[in-house]
Amino acid sequence: MNEYEIERYLDFFSNSYKENLEHSKCSIKKFPRWSIISGYYAMHDIAKLFLADKFNIKVEFNVHETTIEVFKELIKDKEIAEMLSLGYKELLTLLNDLAVARKQRTSAQYYTGIEYRKEKYKEDAKIFIFSTVIPFLNKIRELKNAN
Repeated sequence: MNEYEIERYLDFFSNSYKENLEHSKCSIKKFPRWSIISGYYAMHDIAKLFLADKFNIKVEFNVHETTIEVFKELIKDKEIAEMLSLGYKELLTLLNDLAVARKQRTSAQYYTGIEYRKEKYKEDAKIFIFSTVIPFLNKIRELKNAN
């Protein structure tokens, strides 16, 4: 990246991951699925920020999978790469749920268990945010400040 692009890129992702984290925390109770999605994007954005800041790498193609693969190659702490991968899997699970719901939307089963599912998503969101997203962000901040 050139010097003009890098500044805008870093500024964007510096703000974006923080906004996604705040949205994720604020939406756990009312919109837990969006909380999980925003939590993953906080992880994804800080990962891209880190790669750009430390390695001058801008991921533009197949960004989710590529970011994870680049992390696996460049970051010595494999736990961090696995946490990012876990976040991506959470997002894929939500997208799969959407596909299944679309197929079932006209059936009676689609409408049963909604309250259960809502409570399950709240619990899933809380666990994901506090045991995966926040620890991941903290580890990346530590890496970013190291050296």
